[in-house]
Amino acid sequence: MFGKKRIKEGDYIFASKADGEYNNIIIGVITGIDGSKIGVNGLMINPVGLKNKIAQGKAGPRSEQILKELTPDNCVFALIYRVEHENFTDVLDVNSIYIIPKASYSIIDGWIRESIPDHINNVLSLPEGDQRDQAKRILKQRMETLFDKNLKRNLYAVCRGLKILT
Repeated sequence: MFGKKRIKEGDYIFASKADGEYNNIIIGVITGIDGSKIGVNGLMINPVGLKNKIAQGKAGPRSEQILKELTPDNCVFALIYRVEHENFTDVLDVNSIYIIPKASYSIIDGWIRESIPDHINNVLSLPEGDQRDQAKRILKQRMETLFDKNLKRNLYAVCRGLKILT
């Protein structure tokens, strides 16, 4: 097809899957292709923290829009609060996925496996004071031990944007 990259086994994908009113995130690797169906092996990420903020009325309409229309570009906003994840092995429709670079997959995968949402959420949920300062120190120490340069750079950018490492 003109203007579209051909998908193949081994490509990295991002997708979303309905979970009630909002969506969960799926990242993974294509393991097989059969017409318009692709096999995917990866992670399903449930951004429960942001879903809870919306349910409590503590998040605005932009947060709701993000959870209804998750993309590789806006998913970081769903990953700064507590998340739950599980292994994902299933078949998806080829029209419902985004092909993403390996670096993007590695950043999201590392973000989850390194429990970054928990560390950021600890800082954001605590009031100013000693406990919040301790949570910031723990987050900074965690950031300094990351090996993946892209993950580290991405995390620093998010923390600067949230103004939690000043």
